[in-house]
Amino acid sequence: MTTTERSGIESRLPDPLQFFPELGEIAGAMVKASRNGSVPQSTVGLVQLRAGQVVGSTYHTVRQADLLRKAGESEERITAVASWHDAPFFTAAERVALELVEAVLTPNHLAERVPDELFARAAAHYDDKALWTLVLAISQICFFIPVGLIAKPIPGMPVGKNYSR
Repeated sequence: MTTTERSGIESRLPDPLQFFPELGEIAGAMVKASRNGSVPQSTVGLVQLRAGQVVGSTYHTVRQADLLRKAGESEERITAVASWHDAPFFTAAERVALELVEAVLTPNHLAERVPDELFARAAAHYDDKALWTLVLAISQICFFIPVGLIAKPIPGMPVGKNYSR
């Protein structure tokens, strides 16, 4: 029995697939698009973990960290995503991808969220297909952020078992 099961945590809403079975196909297509090989899966996972952290979604943070562990990422890299700015564990390409997701998800009332300078740095590391892959990876996690924040699936539970109602 997991800690989550013992603690009696419940989701706010039931599994959406019972109402919208096509969500499985949508989610699958989004995953397939972000796994086209133009960006390392580790980078996609790190970006999606950072997205969960930025928006304060325990569900997404736990899920993405678990997926990264299962893919063989080190605990140092997973843990350091929260403080990637000064952590020594990331490549320049990973850093710009992490900066990009932060820029997309962090309001900036004084300037454009993704300024030309940031885009230029990203374009120096990624070709057009890879940039689109990063856009899709960020879009994928953004598609599910309202699920994590509103429906509150149970953190740490496998998909399909993460709803209590």
